[in-house]
Amino acid sequence: MSRQFPLKGLAAVFTTMTALIATSLITGPSVAEPFSTSPCALQRTEAHHSEGLDTWNTSYARPTKPLDAVMVFLSFPDSTPMTTPAELTADHFPATSRFYERASYGRFTVRPHPLDHWIRMPKPSTSYAIQRDWAASDRTAYLHDALAVADPQVDFSRYAIVYLVADPDAPGVDSDATKVVNLDTPLRADGTDIRRVVTVFEKHPPDRLVLAHETGHVFDLPDLYHRPVDGKGDWDTYVGDWDLMGSQFGLAPDLFAWHKWKLGWLRPQQVVCVRGVAPTRLTLEPLSAGPGVTVGHAAGPPAFGAGTGVKLAVVRTGADSVLAFEVRVAAGNDTSTCREGVLVYRVRSGAASGDGPIQVIDAHPRTEACWENSVYPALADAPVGLGESFTVPGDGVRVKVDGRTASGSWTVTITPAPV
Repeated sequence: MSRQFPLKGLAAVFTTMTALIATSLITGPSVAEPFSTSPCALQRTEAHHSEGLDTWNTSYARPTKPLDAVMVFLSFPDSTPMTTPAELTADHFPATSRFYERASYGRFTVRPHPLDHWIRMPKPSTSYAIQRDWAASDRTAYLHDALAVADPQVDFSRYAIVYLVADPDAPGVDSDATKVVNLDTPLRADGTDIRRVVTVFEKHPPDRLVLAHETGHVFDLPDLYHRPVDGKGDWDTYVGDWDLMGSQFGLAPDLFAWHKWKLGWLRPQQVVCVRGVAPTRLTLEPLSAGPGVTVGHAAGPPAFGAGTGVKLAVVRTGADSVLAFEVRVAAGNDTSTCREGVLVYRVRSGAASGDGPIQVIDAHPRTEACWENSVYPALADAPVGLGESFTVPGDGVRVKVDGRTASGSWTVTITPAPV
């Protein structure tokens, strides 16, 4: 491998870092690529992981083609691993790749390249004070040591994603600390910039789909959960079971259509911007419909072909806000969904990651469902069902679910609020 600098240069890069945190320090990149000109495409703002999609933040990898990921396994002097790299790889793959293959309709996958051995860190695991809200100095020390010991064995220029996987049984490893670390100053190694690293501290076996959630951050997707100030209380009040970026334990973890639009997985003709005040009748294809995806309903399990139908309807409600409408059914990544129907949610491009940039609107606010399995039963029955109509509180936009077609698509009528 051709390294850009010796290890002492690597150390110098880290000692000059001012901070390392779990949220990005690069809020407004100097370079942006135009993306959508739709009148319903919110403008990207300075908010961390902004939901605006008029441009793409080029400091993030674009998941519109297969991307290679290296998995580096780190052990410590104070612990002998009880698992093998192969076992830890199997904890996350092929589950992570399959999730993204289904979510992207086959347009994107993560190709893992795991090392087959442990690499020993120079200090005991307890010396790094690993925890969810990690002190910048401790995190800096960990990343400095991890990349220093890995650099002689890994050609980082080959990979778009870096996973640093710690021995889950080491005494200083906290499984709650798994997250993406963004580098204030990119590390230059093997002729490439390393802007972010996924630090994995999961127990074995790990939380469900946790690596898929963290990988979403690598592509500029925000956290959709609500973190209580004191850490107590319900974390899932914003989106409940809907979308992996809210909870990896959700019954319907497929990414919102808005996120699929943002990531480039929906074509322009698959997004309809509803304008004016007259009722607009649409045929919406279920979000999970795509190549090789079978969508079941009462009449049987019809197979969708190319999945090129309309997936998302959008109504502009303000300078930085929209209402989004999509159909969620029990198929693809959502096979365990609690309720099928038209899901309605609000998107705000000015809200940062963790501050509710997307909030699901409950069409059945006085009931809940699937309390035994749902992460937030109050929103488990949020979709508008067949034959139902719903007016969004505060916005006056009305959606009526008229029926289903023979192929399994849903017919809906959306009526914007009168001016």
